[in-house]
Amino acid sequence: MMERLKESRWLYILVSVLIAVAFWLYIRNVQNTASDYTIYNVPVQITNSRVLNERGLTVASLSQDTVNVTVNAPWSVQRNLNRNNIVATVDVSTITEAGSYELACTPRLPTNVDTTDAYFPANQETQTITVTVDTLTTETMNVEVRLEGNVADGYQAGTPVADPETVTVSGTPDAVARVRRVVAVLQAENLDQSFAGSLPLVMLDADGNEITDTNVTLSQDTAYVTMTVGVVKEVDLTVNLIPGGGASADNGTVTVNIQPKTITVVGTQEELSALTEISLGSIDLSQVIGTSTITMPIELSPTLENADGVTEAQVTVTVSGLETRSFDVTNISVINVPDPYGADLVTTTRTVVVRGSASVLDQIDASQLRIVADLSDVAGTGIRSVPAQVYLDASDEVGVIGTYTISVNITQ
Repeated sequence: MMERLKESRWLYILVSVLIAVAFWLYIRNVQNTASDYTIYNVPVQITNSRVLNERGLTVASLSQDTVNVTVNAPWSVQRNLNRNNIVATVDVSTITEAGSYELACTPRLPTNVDTTDAYFPANQETQTITVTVDTLTTETMNVEVRLEGNVADGYQAGTPVADPETVTVSGTPDAVARVRRVVAVLQAENLDQSFAGSLPLVMLDADGNEITDTNVTLSQDTAYVTMTVGVVKEVDLTVNLIPGGGASADNGTVTVNIQPKTITVVGTQEELSALTEISLGSIDLSQVIGTSTITMPIELSPTLENADGVTEAQVTVTVSGLETRSFDVTNISVINVPDPYGADLVTTTRTVVVRGSASVLDQIDASQLRIVADLSDVAGTGIRSVPAQVYLDASDEVGVIGTYTISVNITQ
């Protein structure tokens, strides 16, 4: 009998609690009673900071970063309000010089949720924040790219390029002075292909620690980074030798030394499998007398990366084992004289140097040489020095070396 009474008592208690909860929910949902509701630790936001920056100033610190805000609202609205959508703002547009200021902190309701019948009670105490303002300092810094991770075995990363190459760091003098590097961090493991994309920018101090201080900002938060990743191949550098002046790559009279002899190239497997050499260009042997050293650019396809970073090669060309003879040439003429001009030769004799083997040079006569100047580009009158082409009607075992000009008198 006693056991039944105990069971009945607990049943009554449970029913009473359920009725109370149901009644409370009814009052909340049906009656939707309004009441004061305090939201704690609402972040303080600065407004009109751009106006401050235009005056050469910036916010250095706030006396507090959060405030408590009381809202009077129906229960259905209270459910929508929290510290992430309620805003507490401090307007700094009235500040005109550095110093500390007591400014009102104004709460604002969110616009993206239902706030019907919600308001801030008039008896709520106005909160003030101490805002410390300092001189605005800016500094331009290079954007570095850092790979956190590694490239796959057999691959190599080329030199990364960031766009923009520089950013502006702005803030208080002390805050800006702490920033030593601005880095775009690429996180990747076993990277086996080139990368192109936007990466967040991070400010680092002298110890390499990330700076999250709100008193210093960047002109932009991201940079577009490209980095070539591919297989590596060492490729020979070559030049094309144009026969001239009795010298050619085939007759054993020419030696070539290229420094560097090779460069390391990064690219795709398909591209590098077909790449056996990189030509620096052509050298006219008729312009090489004895030994000449020529600086030539190393140019690659845009899809390849020069891993060595060397952009020029020194090419030393030596012509040896040949002799030279000088001939006074009188067979000089001009062609393509433009209307309405005329041309008279001022140069009637020109010494021309011919190079080749001694046995062949001994058979050359000045009558086999002729000099022709093309005047098609001449404009104006008077005595002019114009480039001329020398022709040698003889074996290709010998040839003219050097460049030549003659003087002509242009009349009209």
